[in-house]
Amino acid sequence: MKILFATSEAYPLSKTGGLGDVCGSLPSALQALGDDVRVALPAYQHALERVTGGVREVAALTVPGHDQPVRVLETLLPERAVPVYLISAPALFDDRPGTPYHDPDGREWPDNALRFAVYSRAVAALALGQAGLGWTPDLVHGHDWTAGLVPALLAQHERRPATVFTVHNLAHQGLYPRETFDQLGLPPAWWALDGLEFYGQLSFIKGGLVFADWLTTVSPNYAREICRPDMGCGIDGLLRHRRDRLVGVLNGADYDVWDPSNDPLITRPYGPDTLARKAENKRALQRLFGFAEAPGTPLIAHISRLVPQKGTDLLIETIPRLMSEQVQMVVLGRGEPRFAQALTDLAARYPRQLAAYVGYSEELAHRMTAGADMFCMPSRFEPCGLNQIYSLRYGTVPIVRRTGGLADTVVDASAEAVASDAATGFQFEQATSHALLEALRRALRTYGQDAKTWRQLVAAGMRQDFSWERGARAYQALYRQALQPPAQPEPAPRSRPSARVRREASGRLPRETSGRVPLPPPVAKV
Repeated sequence: MKILFATSEAYPLSKTGGLGDVCGSLPSALQALGDDVRVALPAYQHALERVTGGVREVAALTVPGHDQPVRVLETLLPERAVPVYLISAPALFDDRPGTPYHDPDGREWPDNALRFAVYSRAVAALALGQAGLGWTPDLVHGHDWTAGLVPALLAQHERRPATVFTVHNLAHQGLYPRETFDQLGLPPAWWALDGLEFYGQLSFIKGGLVFADWLTTVSPNYAREICRPDMGCGIDGLLRHRRDRLVGVLNGADYDVWDPSNDPLITRPYGPDTLARKAENKRALQRLFGFAEAPGTPLIAHISRLVPQKGTDLLIETIPRLMSEQVQMVVLGRGEPRFAQALTDLAARYPRQLAAYVGYSEELAHRMTAGADMFCMPSRFEPCGLNQIYSLRYGTVPIVRRTGGLADTVVDASAEAVASDAATGFQFEQATSHALLEALRRALRTYGQDAKTWRQLVAAGMRQDFSWERGARAYQALYRQALQPPAQPEPAPRSRPSARVRREASGRLPRETSGRVPLPPPVAKV
């Protein structure tokens, strides 16, 4: 199959989180299974700087909404043989410090809607063979709200590739005011309940959810959760309406990058048969942060965006009580300034036990995963999560909330699971600091008082195989299904569907039943 990935991130050219990891590794896994996969990525300045091979211009496009030609640059994903089309619009993607979506102070770029609309139009042109490349895909796989317009644009054409759209995080929907919809010159018919309108706003993500042939999420449990009012971010009605086209495919780990036996970024490589070497990584991490080099003191790592979704506030509330234990903790992340400041203040208050690195470092993430004894991930909701999968391979026992992909990948150390040698970590149910603290203390007790069970947890975790081959084969099966000729439509009913059915199909439910209150409001950022 010929497959075009439409994504705003692909590691190592661009990454802010799991989206970049997935779109950097899944294409390579599909390619290894025989597919012809190519990636379309915005030509950010930082992406161009990370290209290690040559770059050549292969097309120039005229894109509605942008007064300059949009160039298509071809290169290869570094360290992989996956072709990449960089969509170059310098006024939109060059010279932007910060992330692809925010300035260094965390403010969203004011022209994000235009940026990703132009990107999506260029990708649609590639997919329809309008760029003169001599290559057109059988299927386009779009990822998250930044590529949400791609399936909608393609749906306007009778002869087009099949489309699959993956929701990596439903809370990030790409919401903009009505004026933006008008300014982008989108088809007027899309301003409707069964189009891109969402409570009086333009919703980029609805372009994928409404118009794509198939929908996926990044774990089976999250696919079920987002069809519920309490987890659907106001769009659960639409997802229930399309449930027969919604599939949960668990994300994989790229073990070429995340494996302690061949990781060049850690102090000393190790594996299940050389686990004693993990202690050297722990000592190096303790030295790095100025902690006492105490092999018997449990060391906990937390690597995350500093936002409510990830339970950052729960962790902050827990830390003062946790510091009464004999424990060390290191935190790595960037996000909301209030959380960054709170963690910085706590690290100053407990300098011998807590260290916080505000920012992101790929090398430090590897060193923390290898050097810690435990990995804490208290997410309020988690579509899949990758750090807990990485920690399992590194023999770093995860402590997670039972939600989304965390529930799919970590087996709680209950008496039954320990007895059957299935346990790999610790789970807790409620999104409260009290529940998190109890889970942490349960892990600390096991670490300090039951060495046999702890070794069993570590060994079971390192045996887990979440490689991308499994996920890639699942996507191959879905792609084949998407490429099947559509079934003949049934005769249209004479009566119009009820108002309730029309609302569910559009993603608009009555506000009192939308279930939006328990979750952070959808925001246009990743």
